[in-house]
Amino acid sequence: MSRAIIAILRGISPEEAVPCCEALIDAGIDRIEVPLNSPEPLKSIAAMVEAFGDTALIGAGTVLSVEQVDAVADAGGKLIVSPNADTDVIARSRALGLESWPGVFTPTEAFAALGAGASGLKLFPGNMAGPGGLKALRAVLPKGTQVYAVGGAGPENFGEWFEASADGFGIGSALYKSGISVGEISGRAAAIVRAYDEACA
Repeated sequence: MSRAIIAILRGISPEEAVPCCEALIDAGIDRIEVPLNSPEPLKSIAAMVEAFGDTALIGAGTVLSVEQVDAVADAGGKLIVSPNADTDVIARSRALGLESWPGVFTPTEAFAALGAGASGLKLFPGNMAGPGGLKALRAVLPKGTQVYAVGGAGPENFGEWFEASADGFGIGSALYKSGISVGEISGRAAAIVRAYDEACA
């Protein structure tokens, strides 16, 4: 079962990448982004793609330019996540056959992103918009638009976000922090998957 959770591995190193990715997949999380402000992110992405590219959707976060999109594609990444809605980044991602998840906060940003071909929207920062903000935004979005809440969404409030029409989530520090063990990552991932499944039920 593939869950609508994107693991955000900010700060991960190439040495940690493959074992961390394996732990997440084993726990039931198979969508993984390495933010480009991590150490040697393209090496981490390439290593994870080589090991698990057939079973997981792997790519980059904090993607801010067309050049970065090209670099992620060259590393084998298939997922582009951004904190903002840059229409050039979205269009380039889609032209290369990659999923594009730009960050939006307002209807103007949301419609610009969708117009450029975004696969889905990343409501960011989610803790500022809140479930109420998502409800208001959803009222004007085209039917079927995928919206993931990122920042302020987690196991303690998955249910509240689902009720507000969230389709999925991006989870960062609750899953991974630099320096934690693979065992701890496994435990955190398992707990988040349980909370997600319970909220879905």
